[in-house]
Amino acid sequence: MSVSFNSECICCFCWVCVCRKNSSGFVKLKAESSMAHRLLVRRVWTLSVQDIRRLPSSAAAISTSSFSASLQSPPSRVSLLSPSRTLPRTLHQISRRDVSFNVQDTEDFTERVVNSQLPVLVDFHAQWCGPCKILGPRLEKAVAKQKGRVAMAKVDIDEHTDLAIEYGVSAVPTVIAMRGGDVVDHFVGIKDDDELDSFVSKVIGQ
Repeated sequence: MSVSFNSECICCFCWVCVCRKNSSGFVKLKAESSMAHRLLVRRVWTLSVQDIRRLPSSAAAISTSSFSASLQSPPSRVSLLSPSRTLPRTLHQISRRDVSFNVQDTEDFTERVVNSQLPVLVDFHAQWCGPCKILGPRLEKAVAKQKGRVAMAKVDIDEHTDLAIEYGVSAVPTVIAMRGGDVVDHFVGIKDDDELDSFVSKVIGQ
C-alpha cells in the first residue's frame, strides 16, 4: 500500500490529506472534509478580524462614558473625608493662637489681653536681651502645662514702646500677669521651671 500526502497552508494553519491509492471515495471524502475545514477557518478568522477592528471605537466609548460618569458623580467618600481633615487642623491653629501669641499693636493687645476671658501672662522682652531668650521658652512650657487655662502674650519693647511705658517696664525680661484687664502679679528677671510653675498656678487661682 502506498500513501500520498497533500498539504496546504492557510494563515499558519496546515491541513494534510492522507490518501489510499485504491480508495477514491475516501480520497474524495477527505478532500471535501479538508475544504470544509478551510472555509470554516477563513470565516472564523474574518469575523475575528472584524471584531478586533471594532474594538478601538468600543474602548473609546467605554472610556468616554466612564470619564463622563466620574465627572457627573464624584465619589461620596471625598466629600465625607474633607471636613474631618480640615476640622482638627483649624482647632489646632486656634488653640495655639490663644495659648501663645505675639502682640501686633495696641488694638491687638486690648482685644486679646485686656479683654481676654483667660488670665494672660505678658512677657515684655527684646531681641538683644540674652536672659529674655532663656526665660521665654521656660515660660511657654509652664503655660502649655495648664492646657488652655492661661495664655501668654509676647511684647517686644522696641516695637511697642508705648505699651512698655504704659505698664511701667524699666527692665527686661519683665512678666506681668493680667486677669479681667487688671495687673494681678509680676516679676522681673529669670526664674527656674519650678518657680514659673508656682507663679502660673497662683495666677490661675490654683
